[in-house]
Amino acid sequence: MAKHVFLTGPPGVGKTTLIQKATRALKSSGIPIDGFYTEEVREDGRRTGFDVVTLSGGRGTLSKVGSDSTIARREYRVGQYVVDLVSFEQLVLPVLRNVNLDSGTGKKVCVIDEIGKMELFSQSFIQAVRQTLVGSGTVILGTIPIPKGKPLGLVEEIRSRKDVKVFSVTKENRDCLLEDIVTTVQNCRK
Repeated sequence: MAKHVFLTGPPGVGKTTLIQKATRALKSSGIPIDGFYTEEVREDGRRTGFDVVTLSGGRGTLSKVGSDSTIARREYRVGQYVVDLVSFEQLVLPVLRNVNLDSGTGKKVCVIDEIGKMELFSQSFIQAVRQTLVGSGTVILGTIPIPKGKPLGLVEEIRSRKDVKVFSVTKENRDCLLEDIVTTVQNCRK
């Protein structure tokens, strides 16, 4: 039986939108929920980075377009983006720690959008996600990228877990998955 629910699919297919709709539906049915999602940052119509937004309203930088000049300190880069590990960890780690504390009101839902290359630069994040996966009091509703290039350890670990239900999101099915996702998360809480 599934304990966690993950969405996967190509970039821009609508995983974050589905996560946000599912979050609203779960919240409105009284389910305790916390976590974060990533949001594109655009300037003059072009994407300049990504922010992390917590469900409690916090916001911080995940990454932004970096300059080509090399800086003395170590940079975490994915393509043209420089990852702001400090900002990411300051925002996300307290959320993951809090969600793992026993609430006594049934299983909480923790939204983790997403577990991808940028987020996986953080060893503390990887550790916190693993603790949440094996803990008994929290259901993760998250997103993972489709396999491409070099496998990402934690992503493949999640994909192969027997207690994880993975929904593949496509342009064709994204508008009819919401109810299945919400029902599956609700069943994971039982």
